[in-house]
Amino acid sequence: MITDIQGIKVGHYTDEVNITGCTVILCPTNTVASCDVRGSSPGSRELALLAPDKQMQEVHAILLSGGSAFGLGAANGVMKYLVEKNIGYKTPWAIVPIVPSAIIFDLNIGSSTVFPTENNAYEACTKASQKVEQGSVGAGTGAVVGKWNGFESAMKGGIGTASMKNGNLVVGALAVVNAVGDVVGKDGVTISGARHNGKFFTSQERLTRFNNERLLTRNTNTTLVVVASNAKLNKVDTNRVAQRAHDGMARAIVPSHTTFDGDVTFALSTGEVTAPIDLVAEMGAQVTVEAIRNAVRFAKSLGGVSGLVS
Repeated sequence: MITDIQGIKVGHYTDEVNITGCTVILCPTNTVASCDVRGSSPGSRELALLAPDKQMQEVHAILLSGGSAFGLGAANGVMKYLVEKNIGYKTPWAIVPIVPSAIIFDLNIGSSTVFPTENNAYEACTKASQKVEQGSVGAGTGAVVGKWNGFESAMKGGIGTASMKNGNLVVGALAVVNAVGDVVGKDGVTISGARHNGKFFTSQERLTRFNNERLLTRNTNTTLVVVASNAKLNKVDTNRVAQRAHDGMARAIVPSHTTFDGDVTFALSTGEVTAPIDLVAEMGAQVTVEAIRNAVRFAKSLGGVSGLVS
């Protein structure tokens, strides 16, 4: 799990009635972060601070939320929690927690008027631990995948995590999967996605039936990924890890990075181990793949949308 990196904790708030939620990743002291936005319609907060040329060198938490743009306000609850713990960027006048945030669109399943709030995100912080529940929880509660053929043939997405080690180096990922595309296995065969009469469409059918009109009028989509490592990286190299996480996204989701996806990747570096940047980045891509696949493997049926878990 992403929490195999020492100091990283994850907490969820889940609303199964309205089918939405949020997830917070709490970071240890002096965590370096960056991000890479490839989506055409991202929803985000404080991402400009993560650019390699910006002065801010630390983050204190990442918030991922449902609720579309309404869910961005939930980050205030994370800030409130961190201030109470005396965690944040210290100015002469106040402590200001740095909490970059991104959202998925889940207003097309469950309630379209209920979304994660400041209090919900605060609750997620209080529950944060090294144990990470996967599937239809937290920010992945309302996630749906395989929407390229319309909502009626799609399946439940969710939230997943994975990690791997190489000597003392540990790299983990957490993914919220709410994609236009299907999630595929190593062999390219669909694990979860668009179905017809109980069977997945083939890759050729995906090409011939892809219909932008259905996507534009009926669905909005995003995959969010956080890759964390205990490597000692500067902000520029951390940004490279975030870029390479999109490679993992493209290996696991087909098609990926479409006009209708708002994909965002974050990278975190806790600075404990010296390691080559390309090793960290490729491990980050690999754990991104597994986190995405785990998101659907553990997803259960909600709101009339079928999941792989009954």
